[in-house]
Amino acid sequence: MLNAKIRKKVISNNKVAVPEEIIMNKIYLIRDQKIMLDMDLAELYGVLTGNLNKAVKRNIKRFPEDFMFQLTKEEFDNLK
Repeated sequence: MLNAKIRKKVISNNKVAVPEEIIMNKIYLIRDQKIMLDMDLAELYGVLTGNLNKAVKRNIKRFPEDFMFQLTKEEFDNLK
């Protein structure tokens, strides 16, 4: 989960505000598109990556056709 040293602000309606720099550091430019990895989104939402992917698949009609794509091994390795 998010680093314990990162302080979050709790908003009155019980939502947690994540510092903007945390989100910005999880955005990558791949295939000329700004993307976030499923594992980073899952971490931000506090869920397991597999559960996030299952929820997307169950609700796929709610998302644009180009909402997600699979990275190649080379693309993923280049992120490290």
